[in-house]
Amino acid sequence: MPSCHRSAFAHQRDLALPVELLPQTRELLNHAEVVRTPCGEGQMTWRIWGSGAPVIFLHGAHGSWLHWQNNIAELSRHYRLIVADLPGFGDSDVVLPLDSPAAHAEVLATGLRLLLPNAPAVDVMGFSAGALLGCHMDVLAPDLVRRLIMIDSGGLGTPLRTATFVSMRGLDEAGRWEATRKNLAAFMYHDADLIDDAAIIMNSIEPRRMRSKFVEHVIPDKLLHIARQVRAPIDLIWGEFDFPHPDPEGNLAAVRAFQPEAQLRVIERAGHWSIGEQPARFNAALLDILAMPPRPRLR
Repeated sequence: MPSCHRSAFAHQRDLALPVELLPQTRELLNHAEVVRTPCGEGQMTWRIWGSGAPVIFLHGAHGSWLHWQNNIAELSRHYRLIVADLPGFGDSDVVLPLDSPAAHAEVLATGLRLLLPNAPAVDVMGFSAGALLGCHMDVLAPDLVRRLIMIDSGGLGTPLRTATFVSMRGLDEAGRWEATRKNLAAFMYHDADLIDDAAIIMNSIEPRRMRSKFVEHVIPDKLLHIARQVRAPIDLIWGEFDFPHPDPEGNLAAVRAFQPEAQLRVIERAGHWSIGEQPARFNAALLDILAMPPRPRLR
């Protein structure tokens, strides 16, 4: 039977991060329980903070657990946060086929059964592309998912905007730093003044560590196709000024077409990365949703 491996501290590969520039990140790593579960021929890495009812966090494309680094300290005061490095991202090994959302979701389901062998269904947060795997996991293992919260997720067949990015080719370190800042301002942030060193470092490192290709199965409406099969109640959290996936109410309408009771919380003054740009507002919105009794699963 597959097993999971636990340790009190972060995996050695975390040392590839320039943590001396990220005191907040180092503090989080020092207090994380790290668990590894089977993933293809290797292992998937999960990090756990806090106690109480478990809540699952699935990051977006080009990311890792670091997508949630601005939220963990506060949210772990209320819940047991189980935060994934998705297969083929961060410190997790790949699963084949690289472009199969179902294969990735199966790894997640296997891991959660090992992590929470006797627990009831749990609430799942899916940021951006992470929502796709949350949907596939509900379809594959409906006993695991109590509620799915989609956060700034593309693929609902709603209007899509494409940002113009600055090329990194031929740039020195200072040039890459500034280009990353501009690219974050173009796609992830509403207020460029809020882009800090931690965000730049994360978005300089994690895209280069991405090996999975399941994100190709999100836009323009591929999330919508699988979301229609989800029986767990779906709610949404959306940045007011999400650039690639604008119009929070329009995205809510797309979900309400098949889940009429879906709820929406809009994060004021936030772009696509609402979780990191406005963490206090996001945390309050998420805690508000989690405090509500989940609606029954659809029949």
